[in-house]
Amino acid sequence: MAEEKRKPNQLKQAARQIGAGGSAGFVEVCIMHPLDLIKTRLQMQRIPPGKVISSSEMHLYAGIGDCFRKMYKSEGLLSFWKGVVPPILAETPKRAVKFFTFEQYKQFFLFGSPVPTPVTFCLAGLCAGITEAILVNPFEVVKVTLQVNRSQSKQAPSTMAVTREIIRSQGLGLNGLNKGITATIARNGVFNMMYFGFYHSVKGIVPQVQGSWQEFFKNCAIGFVSGTLASCVNIPFDVAKSRIQGPQPTPGVVTYRGTLRTLGMVYSQEGFRALYKGLLPKVMRLGPGGAIMLIVYDHAYAYLSEVFPD
Repeated sequence: MAEEKRKPNQLKQAARQIGAGGSAGFVEVCIMHPLDLIKTRLQMQRIPPGKVISSSEMHLYAGIGDCFRKMYKSEGLLSFWKGVVPPILAETPKRAVKFFTFEQYKQFFLFGSPVPTPVTFCLAGLCAGITEAILVNPFEVVKVTLQVNRSQSKQAPSTMAVTREIIRSQGLGLNGLNKGITATIARNGVFNMMYFGFYHSVKGIVPQVQGSWQEFFKNCAIGFVSGTLASCVNIPFDVAKSRIQGPQPTPGVVTYRGTLRTLGMVYSQEGFRALYKGLLPKVMRLGPGGAIMLIVYDHAYAYLSEVFPD
């Protein structure tokens, strides 16, 4: 009888984790997508060290503000949401998988301890990020292709058109819709290891404060630092992913192939700082974005627990 009662509770708990994770991903991507696009544009630039970019060079960007200005002038306001459909389609199941698998891996990595330790959180986050990356990589390939397209938003190809063209010309394998999967695994694995590891470890140490608003802002601050720290650590893998999945410098010739090889090429040709291209917009997105996701997840999970109690 006890076993029969436990199963429905576990199913409801899993459903709440999936629903709350999906809600968190959807809200975050709708708000923060323009900064993800700016990050990708900056990462795709191949600029020799020391080159000064003028305001008349519309295809090159000196920074975040310059990119916003030139995109708005040449491509229109809606261009900031180019490539938003793949992440919307992917983020809801992606974040659902991310938070759900994190909770499952957390139980696996307890190592006999009655309570989770920082090592538990880090390993569970790493494995959740790897699982997430494998599922989401085809959407990332389509998203990057859409984001680097410089046409006016009304003239830009649709998500389905880009997907069909990638499959037609490059296939479904590691040179097509699944190219850059090792870079995506490295990026997501490292990010989630730092993100979940820091957030849950620090949240467990910092004492609770009186009042719901104070607790809310405390969790926001921890989530912001978690997203910022994770972004700073995994950015080189993000640069490699953008280079591998985006258009190659010479059409028809694959220049960037393999994560470590791409990192080496970027470093040797453009310098160490090139490995951190797009860091500021990434931090501007995933700092507050990390806080948004964790806060929305916690509140959505609490709401679903009230609506669908055990």
